[in-house]
Amino acid sequence: MLLELSIKNFAIIDDLKINFTEGLNLLTGETGSGKSIIIEALGIVLGGRGSKDVIRTGEDKAILQALFFIEDSHRVKDTLTKYGIDLEENGLLIISREISNMYPSISRINGRTITLTILREITADLVDIFAQHEHQSLLDISNHKKVIDMFGDSAFKKIKAEIKLYYEEYIHAKDRLSKINMDSREREREIDLLKFQIEEINSANLKEEDDKIEEEFSKLSNIQDIINGIGQISQSFNSLDFGEVSIIDLINKDVSILNNLVRFDSELSIYLNKLKEINFELQDINNGLNDYVDKIDIDESRLNFLEDRLNMINSLKKKYGNSIENILEFKKNIELELEEILNHKKEIKVLDEKIDKLEKNIYNLSKDLSFRRQQIAISLEKKISKELLELNMKDVLFKVDFKEKEEISSDGIDQIEFLISTNLGEEPKPVSKIVSGGEMSRIMLGFKSILAKYDGITTMIFDEIDTGISGRTAQIVGEKISEISKERQIIAITHLPQIAALADSHYLITKKTNNGKTVTTIKKLSYDEKIKEMARLLGGVDVTNTTLDHAREMINMSQKIKNGTS
Repeated sequence: MLLELSIKNFAIIDDLKINFTEGLNLLTGETGSGKSIIIEALGIVLGGRGSKDVIRTGEDKAILQALFFIEDSHRVKDTLTKYGIDLEENGLLIISREISNMYPSISRINGRTITLTILREITADLVDIFAQHEHQSLLDISNHKKVIDMFGDSAFKKIKAEIKLYYEEYIHAKDRLSKINMDSREREREIDLLKFQIEEINSANLKEEDDKIEEEFSKLSNIQDIINGIGQISQSFNSLDFGEVSIIDLINKDVSILNNLVRFDSELSIYLNKLKEINFELQDINNGLNDYVDKIDIDESRLNFLEDRLNMINSLKKKYGNSIENILEFKKNIELELEEILNHKKEIKVLDEKIDKLEKNIYNLSKDLSFRRQQIAISLEKKISKELLELNMKDVLFKVDFKEKEEISSDGIDQIEFLISTNLGEEPKPVSKIVSGGEMSRIMLGFKSILAKYDGITTMIFDEIDTGISGRTAQIVGEKISEISKERQIIAITHLPQIAALADSHYLITKKTNNGKTVTTIKKLSYDEKIKEMARLLGGVDVTNTTLDHAREMINMSQKIKNGTS
């Protein structure tokens, strides 16, 4: 469950911290006070997109943090383990988002920086947010099958996974067949191109030692520079020019000086010996360099050969790969491709048989999957109808319509659409064409009530689910949310006193001006404060004693309903 939400420098929020409790947490306040901003901030900390526009004016960054207590959610723990993230010893999970004007947003879990993709995968099992726009997902027919599949058991999921694997193999086989089944003229062009490429690489007779050609070419093409350089070194070591002193001459002179000085101090013999060793080493180096130059043979024909071969190899690298190994690997691949095209008739037969077999396997599994879906649908129709009846939609008829798609797919052969009739005697029609805003809110609440028993998500957020309802219907919706809150933590925004009266924890969101800036604040209400806020919801600006009495009575009655004593 969500224990704490901390929001700093976000929109009109300066610095806000909310401690939530188990059960039903309700947020109320004047329009524009910042209630939905709090839900928006929670959505961003859970992995939603947050632009720099949300940063409070005059600040460099917004910091959002949510503290969760993870108890029995194996899915959350398994996902954390998957990415090497440890829970705190007390089961706490700290999620933070930092949105800056100067650098990209940063996401962290328990102090470890993670990507948004990983964050969304983890939080998907933590919180379910139902915002005002979410009913659109129920209007999208592509989501109806997903809802049905959520109720599938392990055998159902296994069949669905098998279909997906077979379908991936099926698509791969069809792609290969399409490639081989090109028209004859295109096939001949492809054959000619592949043969030319293979012949061009073969004619080069590439070998592993070709990688050393560039080094040898560099040596031979710069041989004169090498000779001149060594000549300069040799000249400095042991000059033959009269009057020019060489390094070896200088060292010989130094040896002679030290040789005389040793007579006076025997300790200098150490340096005399070292100087003699250096003299011998320099003479060896000089002799070696002279031998190197004497052995050099300037082979112009070899140089020309290397230049031509190097040009040819570089030309092949530009076409087929940036190394000899890559070029040879490219040749191996196109040889296999050429063999496939040349043997297309045999390959086509094999692929046709494989595709036919895969189609049958997928179709048979899809029929089994469809049967299971229809069984789920029958159960779902009863459950949704029961939920909607409890939500004061008395004459509603909910149906799940199945049609078989013309082609197989990765999730079977079913095309599923939710149908509904909200008036007695009317035929069920697509949900998107029938329901009003208030009805859609109740339908979504009905789905959420059922799904909450299956998805294992411990925290549910309702952002103004009371849109379009009032009176007795509002009371019923409130009671339904309260019922769900017995097993799940609920955080909800509401404008209706019938729902607010059922709160386990009631928070008041207010907006005020501080030092010329608008600031949103939050306060958890005591019993007496809750009565005053309820009176405001009931009577608007003018709160009378009668309104206060009504508010007190509504709260007391609601608590009896919650406790089952009414």
